[in-house]
Amino acid sequence: MKQRIITGVIAGAGFIGLVIIGDLPFTLLMLALATIAMGELLKMKQISPFSFRGIFSYILMWLLLVPEMYVSFDWLHVTKLELFLLLIFVLLSFTVITKNAFSFDEAGFTILASVYIGLGFHFFIYTRFLEDGLALLFFIIILVWATDSGAYFTGRSLGRRKLWPEISPKKTVEGALGGIALAFIVGSIYVLVMPLFNQWYMTFVFVLVVSIAGQMGDLVESALKRHYSVKDSGQVLPGHGGILDRFDSLLFVLPILYLLSLI
Repeated sequence: MKQRIITGVIAGAGFIGLVIIGDLPFTLLMLALATIAMGELLKMKQISPFSFRGIFSYILMWLLLVPEMYVSFDWLHVTKLELFLLLIFVLLSFTVITKNAFSFDEAGFTILASVYIGLGFHFFIYTRFLEDGLALLFFIIILVWATDSGAYFTGRSLGRRKLWPEISPKKTVEGALGGIALAFIVGSIYVLVMPLFNQWYMTFVFVLVVSIAGQMGDLVESALKRHYSVKDSGQVLPGHGGILDRFDSLLFVLPILYLLSLI
């Protein structure tokens, strides 16, 4: 527990500091975290980061992650998305070239992993660089924290009905609802101090989406770990597990908020 607290305080302070600074230091932090997270996924799949599949996974992920302001492919007369799609077809071609030694399933893992990690951390950067990005990003992080805390304490004290025992045996329906409830309480206090929306119903929708998507993101990572029979995604944060263990909710929340035009 002592190690967990010390790691949490040091890592948390460093993370918050770079979120506040923003700009290139924050972008470099996201690049580092995404690279470590991709390594954790590759390790689950027992893929060497220095193998063809590992290197290709990193390239696809970095392509989605890095903002246009830092990397442009205008000299190739293609956009980042077009290049990403082109590389997917190159990847699929290797299933033929290698006579299925590199299979369609492995290509699918490479593509999906790069999208999961790359877009998740990309929208971290995107959100921070918005006009009210700092206040908005802190709002999202606080809502996710409130949801996790509410779910944990409500589940421990009132939890009776299992939410999804095949994926995460300890999570309960009561815990999930408690997480949403605490997110609304904390979110309401936050917007009173730092108004972010003109209409109250937008705050309601925003908090609800963040809380539900955050819990789904946590379940997705639990499903991954159960599928690959690992307890934690990594050991980079002593007492806390890996980067995926700490950012699983946010990797789900931020892209969904963007796709729903809420950020």
